[in-house]
Amino acid sequence: MTGVLVLDKPAGMTSFHAVSILRRLTGERKIGHTGTLDPMATGVLPMLLGRATRAVPFLADRLKTYEADFAFGTETDTLDSTGKVLKQENTPVSREKLLAVLPQFTGPIQQIPPMYSALRKNGMRLYDLARQGRTVERQARTVTVKSLKVLEYDETARTGKLLLTCSGGTYVRTLCDDLGRALGSHGIMTGLRRTAAAGFTLQDAIPLQEAERMEQQTLLHHVLPVEQLFTDLPAVPVTQLQAKRFCNGGGLALERLHPEIQFSGNCRVKDPAGVFLGLGAPNTEKGELAVVRLFAQEG
Repeated sequence: MTGVLVLDKPAGMTSFHAVSILRRLTGERKIGHTGTLDPMATGVLPMLLGRATRAVPFLADRLKTYEADFAFGTETDTLDSTGKVLKQENTPVSREKLLAVLPQFTGPIQQIPPMYSALRKNGMRLYDLARQGRTVERQARTVTVKSLKVLEYDETARTGKLLLTCSGGTYVRTLCDDLGRALGSHGIMTGLRRTAAAGFTLQDAIPLQEAERMEQQTLLHHVLPVEQLFTDLPAVPVTQLQAKRFCNGGGLALERLHPEIQFSGNCRVKDPAGVFLGLGAPNTEKGELAVVRLFAQEG
């Protein structure tokens, strides 16, 4: 079984647990996902089934969209509302001041990953070190926040909701903490919902609880073609003989491809019936369309 099943993950569950449930529901053992959601987070979690797991390396840079609830005036060890409270204060934060600092956190920005994260330091997960009461130095990383807006804000309660679109690897908890510090306060994330990832939105997603109630065949009808992960790439049609060669790992002579197809990077290679075979890319030195990743059955 190959394809993408987009889940709406509930709160209180790890992404790994969601994978385990989907293995049981579909009977497919080879399942991955396009980016971890913390247990407290909900929303779009595209699951890759079978050969679709080969797409993982090509999805790391895809933008994701979130709605994040936040509160100023509190600092916790996890940077969210699930952690141990370290500090509390009453610094007022006006909506005007909040809006004024948003440009500082839009575009390429530097983030220091939180201690409660799955990153490794000297072979150990940071969250394992944090649970031992240890704090280690972490290198700042560049992430990109494409857009950042305030959807709601209550000045009295100092709580609100952000809408942001960002690159993979962005820690929304860290963003809430950094916003609070920029305003002379502290900030924590109190809720997170991912509304878009890997080109899919909540409209494409099935609530996990609903998926668990479905008959297996009904659930499998919701599996989307792996090609939908790459609809932003140009499609290159090939002949049946070229398709066979490509599926066996062979490059295709560029001069024999359709002359009207223009591409410089990765493209979708499709057989005469329109079946998506995999990703290809031109190798100008060899004058051929080289195989980047196959998704169709080899041979």
